Amino acid sequence: MVDPGSHEERSALPPKGARWLAFAAILLGGLCGGLIGFAYIDLQCEGDCGLWTGLGALIGAVAGTVGLAVVAVLTLRAMDEWRRFGGRRQDRDGY
Repeated sequence: MVDPGSHEERSALPPKGARWLAFAAILLGGLCGGLIGFAYIDLQCEGDCGLWTGLGALIGAVAGTVGLAVVAVLTLRAMDEWRRFGGRRQDRDGY
């Protein structure tokens, strides 16, 4: 808890290290999704398939990035809640 007379501001932002780690994980997820999308189309297509493999890589990269971004945001929010409440449960029924 911050002292009202203190000049320190509270922030809802997670620590800088956790944000950088989440950013790196999102980039890695996009790269892996792109590689999977490329390989998936490349295995199925015969002949000149440059456009299709490129589209497969793009769609895979976007899907991997968006999926991992959702997971990263939820993880950072859970981390903030845990830091804020210290693992204490707040039940309405008193259990």
